[in-house]
Amino acid sequence: MSGGLRFVALGDSLTEGVGDPVGDTWRGWAALLAAGLAPDGVPVEFHNLAVSGAQTHDVLDRQLPAALALRPDVASVVVGVNDTLRRTFDIHAVAARLDQVYAAVTEQGAVLLTACLPDPGAMLGLPGLLGHPLARRQQAVNSVVHALSDRYGAVHLHAAEEAWVADRAMWSADRLHPGERGHRVLAARFHTLLAAEGRAHGTPPSPRPERPAPTRSASLWWLATAGTGWVARRCTDLLPQLLALAADELRHQARGTSARLDRRASSAVVSALAALTAVERPDAA
Repeated sequence: MSGGLRFVALGDSLTEGVGDPVGDTWRGWAALLAAGLAPDGVPVEFHNLAVSGAQTHDVLDRQLPAALALRPDVASVVVGVNDTLRRTFDIHAVAARLDQVYAAVTEQGAVLLTACLPDPGAMLGLPGLLGHPLARRQQAVNSVVHALSDRYGAVHLHAAEEAWVADRAMWSADRLHPGERGHRVLAARFHTLLAAEGRAHGTPPSPRPERPAPTRSASLWWLATAGTGWVARRCTDLLPQLLALAADELRHQARGTSARLDRRASSAVVSALAALTAVERPDAA
């Protein structure tokens, strides 16, 4: 490690640092983590390739080639929420893309960091008929990430259901991205996991925030201004399908067959992972 360490972060707005402003830019959990990866005197070269709105195909097609060219020692890949917010959502495609990204990163010898995340419907407080379909999608993505993280020996952070998720002080005014406190929690959790494996040797990121948490009035102001545009941009793509999913949810509730929707989502995950195995080992079975 005497020659320094290179950390490259791939993903969407979460990794870009949205919710943790410093000056006229974003900082975020990855930058906070980078500062604690190596002991004093050992330089850490940090490259953040994450872009707001990125989906798994963006990471595979655009961010991965740039990351591989940098030959990182550590690479984080945290993505998938934006895929769940599109009418084109396909867990088979998501799984195939993540598999390719994880494989390419680890084949170069980099330590891979991954995380599962809470579903956006719950964070926005959507009613059940709208929220449940999104929750199933995010659970499907998380299940794939869990399985592939294990397959590739990733340092995986279970961030979907931890207590901090329910703490409003951890989130920014938009209710979708962590605030400074949340980003610091993510950085500290990753540091703990890496340190336990002997892969983080610097000072852990401080949990102490530099700025106050957003007030309730700030959150309401965001929803009334910027939040309206955020929802509108996604409604043109997702809303028609989401309304159809909500109608399907209502029909199953009326019949008492809601469990079928859960089983269908679980079966899709199993099928997506089985397809990867079949591609990797065509002579199996």
